[in-house]
Amino acid sequence: MFESTTVGSLPKPDWLAEPERLWAPWKLKGGALQAGKERAAVEWLREQEASGIDIVGDGEQFRVHFVHGFLEQIEGIDWARKTPMGIRNNRYIAEVPTVTTALSRTKPVHVADAAFMRANTSHRLKITLPGPMTICDTIADGHYGRRADMAMRFAELLNEEALEIEAAGADLIQFDEPAFNVFLEEVRDWGLPALERAVRGLKATTVVHICYGYGIEANIKWKETLGNSWRQYEQIFPWINASSIQQVSLEFAGSRIPHEVLRRLPDKQLLVGAIGVLPDQRETPEEVAANILEASRHVDSARLTPCTNCGMAPLSTELARAKLRALGQGAALARAAVKR
Repeated sequence: MFESTTVGSLPKPDWLAEPERLWAPWKLKGGALQAGKERAAVEWLREQEASGIDIVGDGEQFRVHFVHGFLEQIEGIDWARKTPMGIRNNRYIAEVPTVTTALSRTKPVHVADAAFMRANTSHRLKITLPGPMTICDTIADGHYGRRADMAMRFAELLNEEALEIEAAGADLIQFDEPAFNVFLEEVRDWGLPALERAVRGLKATTVVHICYGYGIEANIKWKETLGNSWRQYEQIFPWINASSIQQVSLEFAGSRIPHEVLRRLPDKQLLVGAIGVLPDQRETPEEVAANILEASRHVDSARLTPCTNCGMAPLSTELARAKLRALGQGAALARAAVKR
């Protein structure tokens, strides 16, 4: 009961990349870079294990960014042709690479990283991949003409990658879809069909992560515009509940999400954000336990997996470590409270 996990990303050490910054370039090159990525991944792996985290990951130490880490190895993308594009329905503008021809995956991307992690832990292992809709909201289309068509092609490539990651030893494969909280009708029309294509044939447990974004200024300001009751989940959860995806990772702690919305996923395991990802927020184990127990008022305890709200890449290493410890200890407190 209450097995804990994280969404995915953890801070890069300052000797590997500039800390507390998204898309920070690597400080190492060649063989030293690969060795550095492996060292950082193992250090975070041991931190997760020592903190009592039950389902562990690589902290996304092998990739610059949760989306671009995958895209960098895909053919058909012109990284020199940068297109200004509004991300998350124009929440912020970024210069993004452009798809200029038919997409293809000529080699594995994160498979060797998954095998490395499998060889270094006996814990259940989760590997993350970007979801097709979120990829299409992070890259410009100069070839396919319709986002839905480009998303389905990315879904096919993600499926190839996921099947090989599964064979490398991953127990869970998570697809990150923060865009699901923005393009609501499109989730039903083409976001979920693309995600279903991405998970086709997988025997590993499938997860979709849907949050309100990293704890960065653009996302914090956007949340301030959403009012006192955030209703995005309310619309999309029934569609997701009808899908084949087995687990749903969602934001909960410190949010304005109506707690009863969890009831709209009666057939899924829920990775409930029991700990926030804001840079000035340091939760106690007791606060984490309280979030877990509050969620259990709406969902059977057996279907709850305490998690983080989002990735922790932009946070300081010290704060991320404290949050891991609070998450592990808070889950233990919640288990003890339920058993009493």
